Amino acid sequence: MKTNPSKSNTVHIISLGCSKNLVDSEYLIRQLHAGNLHVIHNEEGSEAGTVVINTCGFIMDAKQESIDTILQYVKAKKEGLIDNLFVTGCLSQRYKMELEKEIPEVDQYFGVNDLEHIVRKIGVDFRKELTGERILTTPGHYAYMKISEGCDRTCSFCAIPMIRGRHISKPLESILNEARYLADKGVKELILIAQDLTWYGIDIYRRQMLPDLLLRLSDMKEFNWIRLHYAYPAGFPREIIRVMKERENICNYMDIPFQHINNKVLGTMRRNHNKIQTVELIDYIRQEIPGIALRTTVLVGHPGEGKKEFEELLYFVKDTRFERLGAFTYSEEENTHAAKNFKDSVSGKTKRQRLDQIMSLQRSISSEINEKKTGTILKAVIDRVEGNYFIGRTEADSPEVDNEVLINKADNQLVPGNFYDVRITSYDDYDLYGDVIE
Repeated sequence: MKTNPSKSNTVHIISLGCSKNLVDSEYLIRQLHAGNLHVIHNEEGSEAGTVVINTCGFIMDAKQESIDTILQYVKAKKEGLIDNLFVTGCLSQRYKMELEKEIPEVDQYFGVNDLEHIVRKIGVDFRKELTGERILTTPGHYAYMKISEGCDRTCSFCAIPMIRGRHISKPLESILNEARYLADKGVKELILIAQDLTWYGIDIYRRQMLPDLLLRLSDMKEFNWIRLHYAYPAGFPREIIRVMKERENICNYMDIPFQHINNKVLGTMRRNHNKIQTVELIDYIRQEIPGIALRTTVLVGHPGEGKKEFEELLYFVKDTRFERLGAFTYSEEENTHAAKNFKDSVSGKTKRQRLDQIMSLQRSISSEINEKKTGTILKAVIDRVEGNYFIGRTEADSPEVDNEVLINKADNQLVPGNFYDVRITSYDDYDLYGDVIE
């Protein structure tokens, strides 16, 4: 007979920020499960003996969300809803001393590499033999997998190297072992993540090893899709494209955050690539793999971006027609190169206007791309059921950030995690609608 777990035996993990943070939380959950604790993740308003908030500290909005969440659970602690409150992750790593002073109600703050310390503080033995094992918080058919930590890039606006440290690659065999573990758990889509995938292997193998890693993962034949996120454009190893062309289980999808196109702004950003190199790389990838889905990120309002520079970026987005695009506004981050050397000269209002212009343009581009898919047959994986629809994704779409395929629930009996051929019948700006082909 099952009994409800006690409050004191329950740990609530709250993950904020990016997928890399999510993976850290999944490692933590595995350790706590091994200690026979009941763990819940990202549940609204749940009572628990212990709450662990895994924070983000990348940009101002993310930092504010983290602080608001901490204060929410400080209030819950005062009201007796929780007993212990711990904070970890990027915000805690970066501002530990300030947070201890400003929000002393938190029982303890931890850094990004303090997994063992957190586990022991909660009262569980840390089990080194479980390294690489995790409890997935994503739907069971897909998982993110970090192949490295930290970053050696020197982008002027970014605080990640100060938070996460220098680039450290995971050994190849360690990654393959974790991939086998995930495959045994039923994962069908493996999403490789890092601050910079292209730098994988430089520190321990003295060369860019991402193509070799992709071949080894592909050869396992355990995954329907292997997807790549966060590839830095400067020094991009073109061997990746050859491997992608050769292997059907590596998605024709690439996430390359170009950030800008104006040479002056790129120089101020310290991005190590220029306009000509950017355009040439995009042309090369699209010539080699026609139909590839290119995702990028652009940053508006960086110091040095005037009206002319922004219009050049706008034209670049219009001309390039990225299949997927995200944008964010510059926020001055303490102790970064930009904060030390440049005045944050673009007003908040102007930044928001530029962001709106970029995303309005991308909305129309996305709509036009989707219109051309009407009548075609695409393979889609079903992620979940929501309202009257099964929600799926194509090879061109990563979870959470990209488009989706909606299939009427009344007309189909589909299984989340399974792949289906879908005839696209209609579209809107960011999503497709279709029927499964029997």
